[in-house]
Amino acid sequence: TYTGYNIEDAVILNKASVERGMLRSVFYRTYETEEQKYPGGEEDRIEIPDSSVKGYRGPEAYSHLDEDGIAPPEAYVSSSEVIIGKTSPPRFYTTLEAERILKERRDASIAVRRGEKGIVDRVIITESPEGNKLVKVRLRELRIPELGDKFASRHGQKGVVGMLLRHEDMPFTEEGIVPDIIVNPHALPSRMTVAQLLESMAGKVGASTGQLVDATPFEGVKEEDLRKLLLKLGYKWDGKEVMYSGITGERLVADIFIGVVYYQKLHHMVADKIHARARGPVQILTRQPTEGRSREGGLRLGEMERDVLIAHGASALLYERMVESSDKYVMYVCELCGLPAYLDAKSNKPRCPIHGDTGQFAKVTVPYAFKLLLQELIALGIYPKLELAEVLD
Repeated sequence: TYTGYNIEDAVILNKASVERGMLRSVFYRTYETEEQKYPGGEEDRIEIPDSSVKGYRGPEAYSHLDEDGIAPPEAYVSSSEVIIGKTSPPRFYTTLEAERILKERRDASIAVRRGEKGIVDRVIITESPEGNKLVKVRLRELRIPELGDKFASRHGQKGVVGMLLRHEDMPFTEEGIVPDIIVNPHALPSRMTVAQLLESMAGKVGASTGQLVDATPFEGVKEEDLRKLLLKLGYKWDGKEVMYSGITGERLVADIFIGVVYYQKLHHMVADKIHARARGPVQILTRQPTEGRSREGGLRLGEMERDVLIAHGASALLYERMVESSDKYVMYVCELCGLPAYLDAKSNKPRCPIHGDTGQFAKVTVPYAFKLLLQELIALGIYPKLELAEVLD
């Protein structure tokens, strides 16, 4: 290993090589929407939403849109900015005259995904099979390799970037050649990907002579021939070279196997996976944080993690995770019958399902999911009686 940042299949990239354009890629994402038609002659409209529409996002969000409600090619857009403006008719048709007169439209615009950015690459306006207007907008983003991006050779030797090392700190050969990528030797013996070592030697010969090397399985250039060619070129027969530390300038104790290998960038990039949350959206039913990166979800403390905290006796931490940071809820319970009370809208006072206003009510803090369970049990005709006791400090 070199610096220790390529342990466990990680790789070290030469920062200067990356800055010169090595392993860069262009990431495309297509957004699309359709002008749908609804019963009653109502339809969607692709346009710049008016400030009177329900769910208007503010003028800044629509700043990139042209008169037709679509962002033009080569416009730079970032997270949560609208690229296709769209309004839809109101969802629910009520019998109230006021609703019919108002006909308040709602915003149904397509915005750039949270945490993404890019340049509008192409805009296509066409028709769907049903004859509706269909708009597709393709965004492109230049992705430069960074810590955590995944790369692999053609031998299943995959690994993430553990460090971007400055050119002057990289090891160098007697000829002054500095590698683009450093892989850990422990990735090879147990996996027996000998072909990568052969590719490295063949690549070295090919790069030095300017010739193609036949790598057809079982038929290509033999190992002995590669060894002879390497010796002829003035290298050691085993593909290793004497290298010097870029940090200290001292000769490295071991000879380093160095050659030319074809590495490729994989689709797993850290920019698409990074996720954190403090506060954010919650589910309507359970009032617990949503799940998943795309929904800005929380990090789940599951059953097994809970078991660990119980085993450690970390009750305050358990309470914080399960109640305070999740679905804390304050409800009233009738002390006479043990049933959860409900709030009477007229008097703004709690009422007991059995004792009405005459019940004695206590305020209790519970997870909202527990209150939901009680209500579901009551709906099944089961009487969940809560027994209350004083809080112990």
